[in-house]
Amino acid sequence: MAEYLIAFDQSWVPDLTDAEFEQAGRRVTALRTEMEAAGVLIFTGGLDPDAPVVSVDASSGTPLFSDGPYAESKEHLGGFAVVDVADEAAARLWAGKIATACGWPQEVHRFQAPRRRAQ
Repeated sequence: MAEYLIAFDQSWVPDLTDAEFEQAGRRVTALRTEMEAAGVLIFTGGLDPDAPVVSVDASSGTPLFSDGPYAESKEHLGGFAVVDVADEAAARLWAGKIATACGWPQEVHRFQAPRRRAQ
């Protein structure tokens, strides 16, 4: 099994009416239930566009916190799902279902395999 991030750029979300967003929400809720039943869903969530964003840079050796993201980063990640599936084909299948339910494009990224510790 491999873990994949399925995510969308906030700028890909079309202008929808309240009714259209409600319909998409119902489709996504049904899909989430399907993913849970299939045992592939690890986590899903959307980011709050009104919440503060904090950047942290520890390149000096001490974490330095500042308000706001790096240029344009807040506008990029709008929401995501993390799935644990057999292969890329399965990740693509679920990404297609998510894109259909939401009504906007998705990207598929595979997480690196965890490194094994020497024992």
